[in-house]
Amino acid sequence: MLKRIATMLWGKFESAQEVKKFGLLAVIFGLIIGVYWTLRPIKDGVFGSVVGGDYLNWAKILSVVIIFPIVIIYSKLIDKYPRNKVFYGLVSLYAVFAFLFAWIFMDPHMGLLNTVANPGRIVGWMWYVWVESFGSLVPALFWAITTDSTMPESAKRGFPLIALFAQVGNFVGPYFLTAERWEFDHSGPIVGICGILLFVVVALFWMLIKTTPEELMRGYHGDASHQETESEPGFFEGLKLLITEKYLLGLFAIIFIFEAIVTVLDNHFKVSVIQTFDSELLRTAYLSKYAYTTGIVSGLCVFLGINNIQRWLGMRISLLLTPLAVGVAVLLIKFNPQALVVSFWIMTLSKAINYALNQPSMKQLYIPTSKNARYKAQAWIEMFGGRSSKATGAGITLIRKPLQKAYGAMPGLDMFLTISSIVSFGLIGLWLVVVFYVAKTYTKAIKDNRVVC
Repeated sequence: MLKRIATMLWGKFESAQEVKKFGLLAVIFGLIIGVYWTLRPIKDGVFGSVVGGDYLNWAKILSVVIIFPIVIIYSKLIDKYPRNKVFYGLVSLYAVFAFLFAWIFMDPHMGLLNTVANPGRIVGWMWYVWVESFGSLVPALFWAITTDSTMPESAKRGFPLIALFAQVGNFVGPYFLTAERWEFDHSGPIVGICGILLFVVVALFWMLIKTTPEELMRGYHGDASHQETESEPGFFEGLKLLITEKYLLGLFAIIFIFEAIVTVLDNHFKVSVIQTFDSELLRTAYLSKYAYTTGIVSGLCVFLGINNIQRWLGMRISLLLTPLAVGVAVLLIKFNPQALVVSFWIMTLSKAINYALNQPSMKQLYIPTSKNARYKAQAWIEMFGGRSSKATGAGITLIRKPLQKAYGAMPGLDMFLTISSIVSFGLIGLWLVVVFYVAKTYTKAIKDNRVVC
């Protein structure tokens, strides 16, 4: 039955074993995203209550500084150990830290019962960086393993199934796992539950490796005559690949531009939420509503076959839709700066299109690349690139407060949104050019059965 439903929505699967493989991958990634989107609203709610909302931009910038050594350590682990063992160890480590933060948050002095926000409370900074690093590192490793063990035609069928379950997790996690729903005094126990779910992820991934036939875990490597010899392992090998290969720079540019623009919009939304609600519980509850609404909209998009745009119209059209949607979002925020509900729906729809259409297409772009590109360059692109772009967006928003102080709250805000809109549309123009190049290169590589880099 699952095979028939999947075939109707995403194309004909070759076997029940293929459906089983993608079904397990979908459940695993659904849990990862469910945990992340449970932690994400808690991240902002806790940080606003422990440190203060005015320091959100500095927290994003700090996360870039921290992610740099994390990427280096990650690259070394990929060199030294099998990919599945790295996944087991990494996810288990995040689970242990979840239990540690849960314990700290329940402490009456260090935790959330202390309602005095102070930038000197180190636990708030550590918490923010930990959640940010989880959102960068674990999904990137999951997708590196998945693209390394999937053929292009199989990816067209299976990746939308993974995306659908991701959106189910995006809804279920923040909808059911909130302190308000469970009548807790704060979000500490919810963080502990997330730790348990991460150990479930480890168990399911072990089951995937043990039960999936070997032939279904083989990925695309192109014609051997087109492949280059893998270079020697090194800390900065992925960074070197990124700098020297135009195709990988294109992928970096797409992620960087999207995250930089959306970070500006997201910061406007989060600051509005923190100013509107005066407690961690209320802020987290509202941000959780935003999180699960995004999951519902994204899930409906995937279930109704938005991914078929890529199958029917090609990679180029699929990738072009996101920058066009982000451009509309920038304009709507510019002309509705004080309407929280407008910001809510703009962020929801922007994220939904990204998760349901753009991200599955982006993951397929890594298929015609070497193993070093899939694991190491992708780590630099999605972890360091994602963090640096958010820091860039945060840097742009740093001019908001001085403008409001110099010209008044509303005139300053209007001036800031005008400046950020001009910058955003300049970046969107570059984004469109990059999409044309990347889509053309990908399509030609698959047609010629070769590896791009």
